Amino acid sequence: MNNTIFTTRIEVRFRDLDAMGHVNNAVYFTYFEEGRKTFFHEISTGSDPLAFNFILAHVSCDYLKPVKLGNQLSLQVWVSEIGRKRFNLKYKLTEVGDESVVYATGESVQVCFDYEKKRSVEVSNALREKLEAVSW
Repeated sequence: MNNTIFTTRIEVRFRDLDAMGHVNNAVYFTYFEEGRKTFFHEISTGSDPLAFNFILAHVSCDYLKPVKLGNQLSLQVWVSEIGRKRFNLKYKLTEVGDESVVYATGESVQVCFDYEKKRSVEVSNALREKLEAVSW
């Protein structure tokens, strides 16, 4: 294991804001999704989304500090656990250049899935090797 953290720059868009002037709570999950996209692009050999045979089983977010328009965000993503049929990712949304400013943390559980048979399956050996190579 080499404890790899994947970092994605997140652009706060005007449309992300709510009436209170900060990023709407639901948008944080879109930020996490962008991080997952970067993560899978980095560990896979192709960019075909059909090659990602998993479903999102759970996602959570702890909101620690409001994000406003003009904040420069960096999202860190890493593998925290690998199970028989699932793997977990952790997220940390920080200010670019100052990781001590943490806006949110989160976690997601991805379950490997056979779309033809419509059922969960074990993490393939190929995926497990890729996940173990970068996991904590």
